[in-house]
Order: sequence, then structure tokens, then C-alpha cells
Amino acid sequence: MKKYFMLGDVFYYFVRVFKKPDPNAPNSFNLRMMHGINRISIVMFLICVIVMIVRALTR
Repeated sequence: MKKYFMLGDVFYYFVRVFKKPDPNAPNSFNLRMMHGINRISIVMFLICVIVMIVRALTR
């Protein structure tokens, strides 16, 4: 049961998406666009979570 609630990989993905790209990694247009869309979606999700928390606390 403990294995299902481990969030280490999730937080590591957040760090990995926002760090500087590795110069030795393969670099293609599709990969760059995928990472860009992932960054936008993560930021939008975090903003929405903050807005929901603020709304819940102010009611």
C-alpha cells in the first residue's frame, strides 16, 4: 500500500522538466514542443490549485 503513495518520482519529474537541458541529449523539434507544453500545463495546474486553495480559505 505504501508503494502507491510514494510521490518522489512525481516531484523529480517537476525538477527535471524545469532544469537546463542536457547538451548531449537528443534534440528534436517534437521533443522540445512536448517539453514546452508540459511546462505550460504544470504551471497552469499549480496556479489553479493555488486559486482553489485561496477560494476555499476565503469562504
